[in-house]
Amino acid sequence: MDQTTRFFEDLDRRGYEPLLEKTSGTLRFDLHEGAQTTHWLLRVDRGRLEVSREDREADTVIGTDPRFFGDMVAGRENAIAAVLRGDMTVSGNPRLLLQVERIFPGPASSRGPRHEYRREAR
Repeated sequence: MDQTTRFFEDLDRRGYEPLLEKTSGTLRFDLHEGAQTTHWLLRVDRGRLEVSREDREADTVIGTDPRFFGDMVAGRENAIAAVLRGDMTVSGNPRLLLQVERIFPGPASSRGPRHEYRREAR
């Protein structure tokens, strides 16, 4: 199982993320590899999480390649920096990405909730 699948399955299993208790909306992650696109749909309802592999309308659509997204879920890349560099696209409500970006692991040297998530995920 790759890091991306593990990341989304863990979010779905958790079912609730306190860092997102004030957040609601849907985000679709479109991971483009050549002509093929893999979709991950994340529904957030005041911290309650639900993940599926659906290609449905979403409040925010994020596009990037699978390798880059794997680096994000491993804490080697930052979503906001990726958008600014053009490594990732965002359409719809960019505020949702800013809020959900908190649940991505940070660098190994960081402290706080992101660092704790990385430790638990191992």
